[in-house]
Amino acid sequence: MGTGTARIGILTSGGDCPGLNAVIRGAVKSAARLDAEMVGFRRGYEGLVDPVTYMALDTTNTSGIINRGGTILGSTNKGRFAARTGIDERVELDPQLIQAVKRTIDQLGLMGLICIGGDGSLAVAAQFHECGIPVVGVPKTIDNDLSATAFSFGFDSAVACATDAMDRLHTTAESHERIMVLEVMGRHTGWIALQAGIAGAASVILIPEIPWNWDNVCQKILERDNVGKRFSLIVVAEGAELPSGGFVTTPAGSVGGQVRLGGIGHVVARELHERLKRETRVVVLGHLQRGGPPTNFDRALATQFGAHAVRLVLQRQFGQMVAYAPPDVKSVKIHDAVDKISRVSPDSSAVVAARTLGVSFGEYPPGESPLLRSLMEELSSRDTKDAELAGAGS
Repeated sequence: MGTGTARIGILTSGGDCPGLNAVIRGAVKSAARLDAEMVGFRRGYEGLVDPVTYMALDTTNTSGIINRGGTILGSTNKGRFAARTGIDERVELDPQLIQAVKRTIDQLGLMGLICIGGDGSLAVAAQFHECGIPVVGVPKTIDNDLSATAFSFGFDSAVACATDAMDRLHTTAESHERIMVLEVMGRHTGWIALQAGIAGAASVILIPEIPWNWDNVCQKILERDNVGKRFSLIVVAEGAELPSGGFVTTPAGSVGGQVRLGGIGHVVARELHERLKRETRVVVLGHLQRGGPPTNFDRALATQFGAHAVRLVLQRQFGQMVAYAPPDVKSVKIHDAVDKISRVSPDSSAVVAARTLGVSFGEYPPGESPLLRSLMEELSSRDTKDAELAGAGS
């Protein structure tokens, strides 16, 4: 295994996303410069226990992977390691699994273990830390739903994929005067839908954080018709709740104790067709958002995460997760990172900007947003005062 003074383990857990290989490469190159060895465990947490499956990582076998999607170590988001179901429900790991992990770490002489994953995977890492296992976390989620970091790698790549889809759907929608519905990932958060909707010039954005109804969506489409724009682009997050309540799920049921969302795009398209008697089409991006090479932003962020994770291990700052606090990368407690998910605020600057641009979130009829009314009243009041001052000075 070499002559390094320290040995560090690393694994990728949960759903794959662009940037995982960039983290691995960043960690390996940093470790090599600091006279440390890297051991990569295959198939996520499952590689830590019987059968233990791992590989030595060095600058040779990780060369040229910064732009590759997926993970050379493989991953799994199901199996024996599940520390959470749903959004907040904690599940205690089997003590025998914990002991098996400890034995593996002791037998391989690992100083620490770098765990790359989303909220569910980091919930496992948090329990590892509670049990005395030396871990450092790296946030990974295309959903961008970890509140302790401004961005996680994979999110920018997912938004880029969705925006590209919007650009392609726009030309067809306009040519055929159709309503095009794009369903994107995000689970219980609407970050991908929001950012892709703004970047892709959507007319309607439906997200889990903002309640909506059919009438308001239909009125937005009719408003566009009245000004000669007989086509509309609608972006809907997979976890957006229906006006009647409840989520749309796939027949596949659940994975790792969590319900599998998906299918709301078809529901929206079907309902709008029935209400407006208009031609509608739906595209569900699904795993296209997870695949392919990372964007330059995700490559840079993921590489920094890998380098800083190695530094935390060598400094024995266990129980910490690297986090992006623009423009710096810092560290926070893993417990704090998985304690609360990051959700879109209905009053956030991005939502306000979208509403000002005329985007409907289905919450209000077109032009009747209290925020927009308030802004218009404020501008009108200022114009009146300016006119009065101008008159007084003449």
